[in-house]
Amino acid sequence: MMRLDHVSYAVGPDGMQATIDRIVDALGVERVKGGIHPRFGTRNAIIPLTNRQYLEIVEVLDHPSADKAPFGQAVRNRSLIGGGWMGWCVTVDDLTPFEERLGRQSVVGNRKFPDGTELTWHQIGIKGLIADPQVPYLLRWDEGTDGLHPSQAMAPEAELLRLSIAGSPDRVAEWLGCSPGDPFEDVDVEWVAPSGTPGIMSVTFQTPKGEVTI
Repeated sequence: MMRLDHVSYAVGPDGMQATIDRIVDALGVERVKGGIHPRFGTRNAIIPLTNRQYLEIVEVLDHPSADKAPFGQAVRNRSLIGGGWMGWCVTVDDLTPFEERLGRQSVVGNRKFPDGTELTWHQIGIKGLIADPQVPYLLRWDEGTDGLHPSQAMAPEAELLRLSIAGSPDRVAEWLGCSPGDPFEDVDVEWVAPSGTPGIMSVTFQTPKGEVTI
C-alpha cells in the first residue's frame, strides 16, 4: 500500500505564528499544536484533513540536530528562500524495498505529547527530496500509533483535493519504484513542466470557505 500521508509547509521569514495565522485564515479552519521533533531539530503545527491526511507547518530550530538531520536541513533550506511548500510524504507498509534501493537505512522520528505519549515512525528519502524537490519522502508509522496519527488530532474541517507539482510523473514513479504514470489513486496531481526548481507549486483544499489554493 502506498498513499499520500501529508504535505509539509516550511515557515517563512515572518516566523511560525505568522505563517500559521496566514494559512488557517486562508483555509478557514483550526489548527492543533504539534510539537518538537528532537531528532530532527524541528517543530510543527498540524491541520488535520480528511482521508487520514494532514497539512504540517514546520519550523527549524536553533538546535544541533537541525544541522545533522536531513529533515532539519530541508526545512532550513526552504525557509531561507522565503518558506513555502517543502515537500510531500507518502506512507507505506514496508520501507525495506526503499532502503535496499537507496542503499541506506530509514531513520527514526518521534514526537512527544504533553501527557507523555510518544508518536514514533521511520522515514527515508529526505536527501532525495533535497536533491530533487519533486520527489516525495517515505514514512512508515510504527505499530501502536494508529490513534495518534496527526489527522486524528481533531475532527478534520478540510480535504486535500489537488497537488500542482513542477516535475515529471515518470520521474516520481521511478523514484518510488512503481509503474510509470501517476502513482496515486487517492490524490489528484497536476504535473507542470518545471521552468525552474521542480517541486510543489501549490496545494488545493476543499474548506469551509470553498476551494482554496495555497
